[in-house]
Amino acid sequence: MKKTVIALGGNALGNTLPEQMINVKKTVKVIADLIEDGNTVIISHGNGPQVGMINVAMGELHKAQPDLPVIPMSVCDAMSQGYIGYDLQNALREELLDRGINKSVCTLITQVIIDRNDPAFLKPTKPIGRFMTKEEADELIKLGYTVTEDSGRGYRRTIASPKPIEIVEIDVIKKLSEQGTIVIAAGGGGIPVARAEGNHLRGVGAVIDKDFASCLMAKELDADCLVMLTAVENVAINFNTPNQKELHDVSIEQMKKYVSEGHFPEGSMLPKVQAAIDFAESKEGRTAIITHLNTARDGLNGKTGTSITM
Repeated sequence: MKKTVIALGGNALGNTLPEQMINVKKTVKVIADLIEDGNTVIISHGNGPQVGMINVAMGELHKAQPDLPVIPMSVCDAMSQGYIGYDLQNALREELLDRGINKSVCTLITQVIIDRNDPAFLKPTKPIGRFMTKEEADELIKLGYTVTEDSGRGYRRTIASPKPIEIVEIDVIKKLSEQGTIVIAAGGGGIPVARAEGNHLRGVGAVIDKDFASCLMAKELDADCLVMLTAVENVAINFNTPNQKELHDVSIEQMKKYVSEGHFPEGSMLPKVQAAIDFAESKEGRTAIITHLNTARDGLNGKTGTSITM
């Protein structure tokens, strides 16, 4: 039995609420397979499309009713954790009961401490919201937003993505998991907060990368495996070229070499690879796996995916 943190990528959730409600039904079958195999599972997830959508909606509400305050990004992060977690826990509870597995599932609204002086605030790289055309992107740029092209798939707004330092609710996550509860935590990378006066934690306008937050959570929970589920079955070097090569079992040193050679784009595969390296080298015996949602079970059993170990 392995203690496993599963980080769900965007393809596990979709880009809209109707898509999400359909996708989570498929996603929880994969998670239930891993639980049925005897793994202790803790779940995290991304929130790029969702938090962007919430942020735009709150902005439109303020335009329509200027007397209402602007909703900060940290609150949008919290909203996204709540509504994504609600769909996931509801669907996973149902799937487990249908299989005769009686386990509690809960979503924990999670705060993650960051450094206000993180250099990420000088260079926003985290894509949020939907994909846009060049024309739509140009309009946002005129309004002062940062927009970048995202791996040939279109343009997206980008905001700062500081590194996570501490998960505020980690003790609660540990206790719930040890008691047998399936915990959904650090959704969207967690709500970014910074230490302020006294014991106050102040929300920060940013989005933490869920792979880095999942890595931190996995380390603090002393997990055996960190499984990052994405849109591809294997990480590849020379991606989208005639020399493309899929990676299977890779050492930490070899993966660091590929990173230094610039094989992985920022905002998509690079943070996954960096988080995988960080987790795998943090303690002997730990394994990081990057694979497709549909091959998660085989990935955890060493049959596919990109596996990174010490």
